[in-house]
Parts: sequence; structure tokens; C-alpha cells
Amino acid sequence: MEISVISFTKAGQKLSEKLKETLTEWEISLFTKRAECAEKIDEVFFVEISISEWTKEQMEQRKALVFIGACGIAVRAVAPNIVSKLIDSPVLVMDEKGRYVIPILSGHVGGANELAGFIAKRLGAQEVITTATDINHKFAVDLFAKKNHLSIVNKEGIAKVSAKILAGEMIKMSIEERNLVKTDSLPENVVLISWPPKEPADVIVSSENDNYDASLILCPQEYVIGAGCRKGKEAEKLEEFIRKNLENAGIKEEQILAIASIDVKKNEAGLLAWSKRKNIPFLTYSEEELRKTEGDFQESEFVKSMVGVGNVCERAAVKAAGLDGRLIYKKHAEDGMTIAIAKREWRITFDET
Repeated sequence: MEISVISFTKAGQKLSEKLKETLTEWEISLFTKRAECAEKIDEVFFVEISISEWTKEQMEQRKALVFIGACGIAVRAVAPNIVSKLIDSPVLVMDEKGRYVIPILSGHVGGANELAGFIAKRLGAQEVITTATDINHKFAVDLFAKKNHLSIVNKEGIAKVSAKILAGEMIKMSIEERNLVKTDSLPENVVLISWPPKEPADVIVSSENDNYDASLILCPQEYVIGAGCRKGKEAEKLEEFIRKNLENAGIKEEQILAIASIDVKKNEAGLLAWSKRKNIPFLTYSEEELRKTEGDFQESEFVKSMVGVGNVCERAAVKAAGLDGRLIYKKHAEDGMTIAIAKREWRITFDET
């Protein structure tokens, strides 16, 4: 997760520096609106545009935002840039003394609540959580979807399911049985019914495209794109190339878990742009990792002479799909771009850990 932290006072800047020193697991950039507040100029980016414009830029890049200052500043900044709870960046607010951490946007799907808890623990602050399911210690279906790599097909169903849970009612869930990891106990208020469902369900988890009678439908992200391209390939051409091949394979974007390539492409602008625009993780692997990936791949001596392995897209797709992953769409090449698609075996668990 990339995090952008913005502060507005010297005290706020000191806290932002402490935050960066503490959260070493993530890539953190520090910003300040007022140049006179910055004491470590080489580590702080000055924001010369409006806060709203700056916020728009960060959210378009799918970065998590931490505002060190008043909640009102953050609310006004993010309000024009909110699109959907399924893709909005996580946004948090901290007071300049570091006493409170408040997630104000994308608490579950974006991970703002989880990040708030992590920051609070590291800095000895108090997290302020307002999400109803969290404060009542109830099952959160959108968090369940995120942890199990499930796309939410109809986001309006989240509120319907959550309302029943908060009212103390039971929700009926039906899952493709072969993909269910058994647990000793289900969450409170959740009951599993048969697959395929013979009665209306509150939640359906399925890779099938049938029309089910359910309040909320969750679709597994069971495919991984493997990709390669000539250096400097335009983002627009890459996007069109990926879109066309997904259509040919009969796969929707919401079914994609990740896009993967070799590590020499980790800073490839076009691939990064697609990943951020679609909010789909971009994974890269070393030449050695790809070489050790087993499978029947289309090898190229030219590619091998350039990067050390004879095929990048197929190997990267299978590697990212995990131990049970298999190639279902072999290498397709066009105008300096390559793509392949692997399918992973998805599993559902209710284990919070």
C-alpha cells in the first residue's frame, strides 16, 4: 500500500515524519501545504496546488491518504473525488498531537479501519472506528469479501445484508461447496444453505454467471494476468490490448486478482497505470522465480537472451496464481505487448486470521 501523508503545521510535520519512520512496511510520501512548515526539505513535497486538486491526484493513483489536521479539511478535499466505496482510496485523519486516528472513507474494502488500527498500535494513539458492524462486533460482509478476494457484484446489497445482521437477524449464505474451507464455527448470524440454493439467499458466492435470487452476489477473483511489453509502451495501447484479450477469453475485469510480470518491469509506467486505474495489484517476480515456475510454456530464445527466461507472461501468470494455478489462455502477442491468463483455485474461509 502506498500512503501519502499531508500536514499543515510544524507539529503536524513532525508527526508525519514519525509516522514514516514507524510504518516501514509501506511506501510513504510526506507532503506539506505550507513551505515554511517544512524543516527537512529533501524529504517533504510542497503542495502548490489546492488541497482538493492534490487529493484528486493521490486518489486517482489509488494511494491511501492520511490528513494530519482537522477533519473538515479532509472532508472538503475528498468530497468531490468520491466515486464508489468499492474503489475509493482509504482516507484517515489524525490530530497533530497524534492522539487519535480516524478512518473517514473506505473503512472495509479500502482498508482504512485496518490501517487506523495499525497506526494506533504503533504510535500509541486511539483509533476512532464508527463502522456499525465493527463497533457492534458483527460480521462485516464487505470485509469478508475483501479477505477472500471476492468482487462485490452489486454493492447496494452490502447495506441490505448488514442491516439484517445489525437487527439481529440470520443471513443465509450459499457457497459453491467445493470451494468452502470448513470451520468449527460460523460467524454469529450466518447460516450456510445448500449449493445450488433452492431458496432465496442473502449472500451468494459463486464463479457462475447464473441469475440467483440473492441480496448480495460475490464473485471470486480467480484469474491472473501475466503481461510483458516493450519499454515505454503507451498506457492506452496496453489497456486496449488487455481489454481485447479479456473479452476473447470471456473474462470480466472484476474476476481478475492481479496482473504479474518480471521484476525488470516493476517501474513500467503503462503497466503501473493500468494497475492503479483498475485498482488491481501489480506483482513482479525475479528471473529466478519465473525460471523455477513449472509448466508447458511457449519459449523464445530472444526473450531469454534479454531477461533470462524464455517466456515472461505465461510464467508470471502461473506463478501469481499459486500452487494450484494453471494456464488457461496462452501467450498472445501484438505490437510489442504480450499477455497470458492463469486460473487459480479459490477457497472461502471465515477464519478472521
